[in-house]
Amino acid sequence: MQRIILSKKNFITLVSAILIVFGFFSRFGLDNITLFHWSLFTASIVGVAPIAIQAYQALKVKVISIDVLVTIAVIGAILIKNYEESAIVTFLFLFGSYLEQRTLNKTRSAIKELTEMAPESALKQMENGKFVEVDVDVVDKDDILLVKTGAKIPVDGTVLFGEGHINEASITGESVPVTKKIDSEVFAGTILENGTLHIRADRIGEDTTFGRIIELVEEAQDSKSEAERFIDRFAKYYTPAVLFLGFIVFLFTKDMELAITILVLGCPGALVIGVPVSNVAGIGNGARHGILLKGSEVINDLSRVDTFVFDKTGTLTIGNPAVAEREFFGNNTDEVLAYLASVERESDHPLAKAVLQDIGEKPSFPVEETEVVKGCGIVTKVNGHLVAVGNVALMEREMVKLSEKAIDDIERLEKNGNSLVLTAVDGELKVIMGIRDQIRPGVKEQLQNLKMLGVKNLVVLSGDNQGTVDLVARELGLTEAYGHMLPEEKSAFIEKLQANGQKVAFVGDGVNDSPSLALADIGIAMGSGTDVAIETSDVVLINSDFSRLPHALGLTKYTSRNMKQNITIAVGVVLILLASLLFSEWMNMSIGMLVHEASILVVILNGMRLLRYRLRG
Repeated sequence: MQRIILSKKNFITLVSAILIVFGFFSRFGLDNITLFHWSLFTASIVGVAPIAIQAYQALKVKVISIDVLVTIAVIGAILIKNYEESAIVTFLFLFGSYLEQRTLNKTRSAIKELTEMAPESALKQMENGKFVEVDVDVVDKDDILLVKTGAKIPVDGTVLFGEGHINEASITGESVPVTKKIDSEVFAGTILENGTLHIRADRIGEDTTFGRIIELVEEAQDSKSEAERFIDRFAKYYTPAVLFLGFIVFLFTKDMELAITILVLGCPGALVIGVPVSNVAGIGNGARHGILLKGSEVINDLSRVDTFVFDKTGTLTIGNPAVAEREFFGNNTDEVLAYLASVERESDHPLAKAVLQDIGEKPSFPVEETEVVKGCGIVTKVNGHLVAVGNVALMEREMVKLSEKAIDDIERLEKNGNSLVLTAVDGELKVIMGIRDQIRPGVKEQLQNLKMLGVKNLVVLSGDNQGTVDLVARELGLTEAYGHMLPEEKSAFIEKLQANGQKVAFVGDGVNDSPSLALADIGIAMGSGTDVAIETSDVVLINSDFSRLPHALGLTKYTSRNMKQNITIAVGVVLILLASLLFSEWMNMSIGMLVHEASILVVILNGMRLLRYRLRG
């Protein structure tokens, strides 16, 4: 019976409203005071039922909730035959509960949209080679799956056959389709816009990128922040205090109506709902912008960070080496680049890909009599010319004369943190290329945004050489830069900062970053990083978009401020109502309850503003 009544709470609210309207129509339209009293009495009994059930359930677990206050107040009003007050109070309380639930559901829309995107079925290759549609839950690792145009990718996997364009907006936030071909990685929840793919299942179920996103967001909305825990403790003592105040007032004044009114006006409804609605709205905003905040506690901690510590490779930089600087000597540059491209196509050296990407499309020449000089480079014949591609040591071995300008260029490029690729043709130096990891586009501007948000210290820690780290720090305007750092040294550095009273956030993406991510006050992982880094962190930037970092910091600061506003509104309204009741004559139960429910609506609407938050650039 209790479950049925609670499930019909919205219907009961509607019935209560109709009875109240009919009651006032009976009094002022029909001039029937008896019908007026009976309508409001019925509305009171109907309306108090779900509230009383909730109060009983709270008392069973030894909690004196708001529902207990309202139930006592309404029963008291009925006993003194103040049916008008009791009916309006129950309706306003139920209507406030309806608005509260409806608004919370809206703030969870980002999470709901995510879960609705989850794939439910897959075309799995059976032993006879045919593809059969099965539930996604029965797909195992290494199964071969068929994905057709318009279908959702059911698992994280690797393309074995076919080519197509995939919309990865659910994972990366970017709506531009991404081309996928053999050996490309695909993610669950993304949509194949055209083409047909055969994929191998690498990660399934909750282990997929999409599954982890849903899990993290659900965990985030269920967790409680420090502010919420404070309010729980506050409500535990506050509610009995209001009951005691009402009892004392009755003892001294013998005014039952005044005592009952104190119970109604003392309900801290806005206080209880204000902080959770801010947290859920803030987490929802983050999810929509590619930021996973793992719990309400993270909002509080991140909002107070004053020091950001960054790993370099894959965080401040892209993680893929590229040609950053080049110097040419002599004529026939295009011909020399074509020779260089022909040589690098034969090489498996990590820098060869960067060279080829920089050169672009060039004619291909046959490569003959290749000699690999270990630790130095390659010497070979291309189109009848002797071509040497490698470092300075190779040039010395091949007796290639370096001019003063070439020596100066080599020193300058090395000082700038480049790895060098020199090319000589027939004993003459023709090209020097400086290759280094490129800084992520827009990082400098985003770091400035962090400073504008109150961050005092920006530090980079890297295992790379000090010269390269210093170059990155100068280019980005960082506060401190340290190279040759082992994982344990990074952790020790963070502990030192914390010992000095700094609130530290560490941003990284690798397995070696995991100790620092766990140790920092806030660990922030790039979404393209390792599983260990993502699991260890408190915040995940889903598509590794560095621009999300200032948004995350600004959002948590805005959310924290929003929580404090809601607490101030809630406590302020209760104090004003009680003061007005005790020290003025115009305040009564109905007016007070109306103001009280209005305050709940105000804090809900204030919290919902977080859904529209965007960092102002």
